[in-house]
Amino acid sequence: MDHYDSQQTNDYMQPEEDWDRDLLLDPAWEKQQRKTFTAWCNSHLRKAGTQIENIEEDFRDGLKLMLLLEVISGERLAKPERGKMRVHKISNVNKALDFIASKGVKLVSIGAEEIVDGNVKMTLGMIWTIILRFAIQDISVEETSAKEGLLLWCQRKTAPYKNVNIQNFHISWKDGLGFCALIHRHRPELIDYGKLRKDDPLTNLNTAFDVAEKYLDIPKMLDAEDIVGTARPDEKAIMTYVSSFYHAFSGAQKAETAANRICKVLAVNQENEQLMEDYEKLASDLLEWIRRTIPWLENRVPENTMHAMQQKLEDFRDYRRLHKPPKVQEKCQLEINFNTLQTKLRLSNRPAFMPSEGRMVSDINNAWGCLEQVEKGYEEWLLNEIRRLERLDHLAEKFRQKASIHEAWTDAMWPSLNPGKEAMLRQKDYETATLSEIKALLKKHEAFESDLAAHQDRVEQIAAIAQELNELDYYDSPSVNARCQKICDQWDNLGALTQKRREALERTEKLLETIDQLYLEYAKRAAPFNNWMEGAMEDLQDTFIVHTIEEIQGLTTAHEQFKATLPDADKERLAILGIHNEVSKIVQTYHVNMAGTNPYTTITPQEINGKWDHVRQLVPRRDQALTEEHARQQHNERLRKQFGAQANVIGPWIQTKMEEIGRISIEMHGTLEDQLSHLRQYEKSIVNYKPKIDQLEGDHQLIQEALIFDNKHTNYTMEHIRVGWEQLLTTIARTINEVENQILTRDAKGISQEQMNEFRASFNHFDRDHSGTLGPEEFKACLISLGYDIGNDPQKKTGMMDTDDFRACLISMGYNMGEAEFARIMSIVDPNRLGVVTFQAFIDFMSRETADTDTADQVMASFKILAGDKNYITMDELRRELPPDQAEYCIARMAPYTGPDSVPGALDYMSFSTALYGESDL
Repeated sequence: MDHYDSQQTNDYMQPEEDWDRDLLLDPAWEKQQRKTFTAWCNSHLRKAGTQIENIEEDFRDGLKLMLLLEVISGERLAKPERGKMRVHKISNVNKALDFIASKGVKLVSIGAEEIVDGNVKMTLGMIWTIILRFAIQDISVEETSAKEGLLLWCQRKTAPYKNVNIQNFHISWKDGLGFCALIHRHRPELIDYGKLRKDDPLTNLNTAFDVAEKYLDIPKMLDAEDIVGTARPDEKAIMTYVSSFYHAFSGAQKAETAANRICKVLAVNQENEQLMEDYEKLASDLLEWIRRTIPWLENRVPENTMHAMQQKLEDFRDYRRLHKPPKVQEKCQLEINFNTLQTKLRLSNRPAFMPSEGRMVSDINNAWGCLEQVEKGYEEWLLNEIRRLERLDHLAEKFRQKASIHEAWTDAMWPSLNPGKEAMLRQKDYETATLSEIKALLKKHEAFESDLAAHQDRVEQIAAIAQELNELDYYDSPSVNARCQKICDQWDNLGALTQKRREALERTEKLLETIDQLYLEYAKRAAPFNNWMEGAMEDLQDTFIVHTIEEIQGLTTAHEQFKATLPDADKERLAILGIHNEVSKIVQTYHVNMAGTNPYTTITPQEINGKWDHVRQLVPRRDQALTEEHARQQHNERLRKQFGAQANVIGPWIQTKMEEIGRISIEMHGTLEDQLSHLRQYEKSIVNYKPKIDQLEGDHQLIQEALIFDNKHTNYTMEHIRVGWEQLLTTIARTINEVENQILTRDAKGISQEQMNEFRASFNHFDRDHSGTLGPEEFKACLISLGYDIGNDPQKKTGMMDTDDFRACLISMGYNMGEAEFARIMSIVDPNRLGVVTFQAFIDFMSRETADTDTADQVMASFKILAGDKNYITMDELRRELPPDQAEYCIARMAPYTGPDSVPGALDYMSFSTALYGESDL
């Protein structure tokens, strides 16, 4: 710290021993101070028509010292003594020293006697104190003062110049470039800076001192040779000389202050415009993605195969897992950016941001809601289609199996070499048959009718299955219908032929003899038994589809019941075979011509035994199929329980967290920073829960792959969990952003924590539904509770009131605020006219009413300074006073000035200033 500036505010004079030590260390300093201080004093005394020659002699009588103080202060001192005696001189010097002390300067070890006696050290010290108080003390740059402020001013003014690095008030000035740079920065026409050389300090110093004396009215206070020839020039002499430059350019300093204000305002506007552009782009991209995605989800064209539909389901899973989550984050970030932008606009006294048509946050939310609605319908359609295809595949297989069995029966030879049932019914063998043969044919026909009746149920089943396939829109319905029609036509034809043959046989029945009853009995018992075996084989080979343990258990029970009938069936088989054996025994005994044959049926004992063996083989196969399906259903049940157990934990957890966040957002525990830290820790714990959601997604995929469509173990679906999780992430992010904006508002507006707590308490009191917003009437009541009086005058605002005033206000208003004033307030806190007031908008309003912010008038005044008090400004002036990017920003947006005093290229800074604050169009 400088030895004459040890106490910058009150004490400008160092102890005498410090002054002595300084002068003893370097006598060259005394020479520099004599010259500099003398020239400085004369620069002021000449205004009174006088000067000094010898600094320690000419101030001894106190007269010129008092005159100097009157000139530099603009005040009158006490009347001096005109006598020549020592006492008169001491009196005058004391009057001067008393005046210096009255300006807050504490003089140490300096008395009138030393000045009157011509003490060089004390005289120089006194003059330095005067210089420090009246030439340097008031210099301030960015809240610094005196020496530091002057040094910062020099550093800023010389920063663009090469080979100049001002770090102090001694050796940084030895090469003269610092003085030249200060002159060139403010008066570039006086010095050709480009021709100066760092290795020629004498030329540089003399150039600067001569130009300053000739053009800037700054007397030459130092010799270039003294500065160059001294290892460390005197700091006080340099400071005194440099302060003269500062005061000479004080008008430029005002311009710099004005430029700084304008730069600050423009920077806010540029940042806000960039945020607006970013919002518009992000909103457009998100809406475009939704616009492209919805048609894909609305495409409900079904596929014909299960594989194709499974691929559609897999594509949908990829969309939910990979493509949608980043868009959820973008939507949340969009809302956060919008809220932050509105907060910054309010804090900078700018109008609220209104996104372009169709890109409001509400538009994004509406489009997102449509997307989720279509998405839900698409998933339901996929699962329904898969169920439908599964059912179709099962029915188609059953149709083919029953149709094949029926066609095989229809095409089978009956009873001997005649192909097919129709061919048999068309025979006219009865015309040449004997009586016994006719009777046999009649019995045979009765057996056939029994067989035909037994197949009636299967034909009806085939038709019913075909009808169901049609109703379910089976892709191969034409071939199914053709085959079914062929079977039905053939069945009708068989019925007609059967009836016709019976009528023919009955006409000749009277001519026939009794047919062997044993064959007839065999045929009658063999046919139903054979049909039973065919039905059993059909049932044992029948495919099945089940979705629950109960269903497979039902099939298993039915199968066990079927197996229980096998012993009785085996007895029937042995009885039928016994009839055949009895026939053989009779034929062998009585030598009947038809031995070894049965005219009533084609069912042979070998065929019965073969089908019986087949039935016995199919039983264990059915056992195995049911066992495997039972195991699969048990596995599916485990998947259901596993998913249900997790979902029953995650679902309530998400709901609990949502409620806790809601409580945090309305409670007041600690400072806003404490709340923000708490919320961020809370957010971290929520994000750390994500693996459980992913695990549940994996279990859900296993369930879908297993074609499980219901789950009695939980009421939560994966869709519920997904939506809840996304809402939880969005809510915590919004809540954090709200607190950050509150901190931003508090710091920008100077709101204390106690005020913030009071605002929050009032807001929460009227937010009775804990929605985080207030309706108009709730908001009005909240303002009244804070003592905000709104009458019919739109500009009336009394601020905070004491209890009695507040009570009187309520009575006088009847709790009814003026509509005009309240409408004005609502336009501020609810610019988008949503009908609700958020806490952020509430504290913005409460703080902005008394906030000291930049205004259009202040910016306009700053431009007026840069323009030299003109009503317009030129491009050259903007480029000279402002940074390049901000100068071009103004030039691109300022309208041409059209006033009567306009010149070519004049720009209108007034309309530009009002436009910055939304008072006109930019």
